[in-house]
Amino acid sequence: MRESSPSPTQQSVKPLVRIENVRKSFGKNEVLKDITLDVNAGEVTCLLGPSGSGKSTLLRCINHLESIDGGRIYVDEDLIGYRQQGEKIYEMHPKEIARQRRNIGMVFQKFNLFPHKTAIENITEAPTGVKGLPKADALRRAMELLDRVGLADWAGHYPAQLSGGQQQRVAIARALAMDPKLMLFDEPTSALDPELVGDVLDVMRSLASQGMTMIVVTHEIGFARGAGDQVVFMDGGVVVEQGDPEQVISAPRHERTKAFIESVLK
Repeated sequence: MRESSPSPTQQSVKPLVRIENVRKSFGKNEVLKDITLDVNAGEVTCLLGPSGSGKSTLLRCINHLESIDGGRIYVDEDLIGYRQQGEKIYEMHPKEIARQRRNIGMVFQKFNLFPHKTAIENITEAPTGVKGLPKADALRRAMELLDRVGLADWAGHYPAQLSGGQQQRVAIARALAMDPKLMLFDEPTSALDPELVGDVLDVMRSLASQGMTMIVVTHEIGFARGAGDQVVFMDGGVVVEQGDPEQVISAPRHERTKAFIESVLK
């Protein structure tokens, strides 16, 4: 666990992210079953669990890449993906949803960089095209972010000229370029060769130390233990256990959590 977290006086009165009784099914397969979870501003929450437990689906629901079948998701008191009228909610127009997503950065397993654009062009695309930031300002900001992720010398390189770890760090810089309130990471190191994982985790640790609110789906137990403020173990579409990283990882209360942790650490 991190040595220092924001004090109650530094945090918002209400959580930055509120997930309330969220349900999601794909056909007859119910992948999220009444999920309730809070994430405070400046907090790093790590989602652990086996494949198929609903972790990535939950992450995608937070920025409405997947619609939900029940419940509510709020980011900074903004109901995500829906407008409430009376007791009913109605899905927003895609343009309104896209506007909400400006405040939520997401980093995927597979980088999703534009292959025909250089690293710096990938980073400036959204700030100029979506936010209308002047090109000179976007370029200056992009270089700051590339330096922040240790890639200032690679600004003019295309994705095919970068290693997987470098591409993922560019993807992180691209997400940060929109100045999000929240960063979502969907197993950001799972597609990387083992020797490339460390650089990406170092960037994420740096973000955590600077107070970025993050929700991270990961199997990197060391990262969860060291950078996390809260660990949530999911299985079968439910939250089995959540709490302090040291407690959940070192002294889990549930046998299912214990078995999973032991399997990952082998």
